[in-house]
Amino acid sequence: MTDHVNYFEIGTTDPEAATAFYGDTFGWTFGPMAPGGYGMIGDAGNGGGLWDSTGVGGGSWAVFYVEVSDIETTIERATRNGADTVTPLVDNGTILFTHLRDPLGNRFGVWQRKTQD
Repeated sequence: MTDHVNYFEIGTTDPEAATAFYGDTFGWTFGPMAPGGYGMIGDAGNGGGLWDSTGVGGGSWAVFYVEVSDIETTIERATRNGADTVTPLVDNGTILFTHLRDPLGNRFGVWQRKTQD
C-alpha cells in the first residue's frame, strides 16, 4: 500500500517550503503551478492540489488525512522534517490516527487501518 488521500488542498504563502516538506515526508511529486497559483499534486493529479495563497490575501491551510501503512514511521519522518504533534496517537480499536502540524503551520492527519483479528 502506498500512502494516499482522496482529495485535499494545501494553501500556503511558501509553495517551495511546502513542496519540500510534503515531498520528503510522503514521497509526493508536484506538477507545475497554473495561472492563479494552483498546481496538482502527483504526476496525473492524485486528488490534491497546492495553492500559492499570496494571490488571494495569503494564509495557510490544509485539511486532509493521509492513509499510511506504518503510522509510527510516518510520524517519525514528519517530525524529523519539522512537524509537531497536535493530537497524540489515538487507537480507537479500528484505526490509529494522529493530527500533526507541518513547519508552515498547516494541520493534517495521518491514519492507519488496524489488522482485524
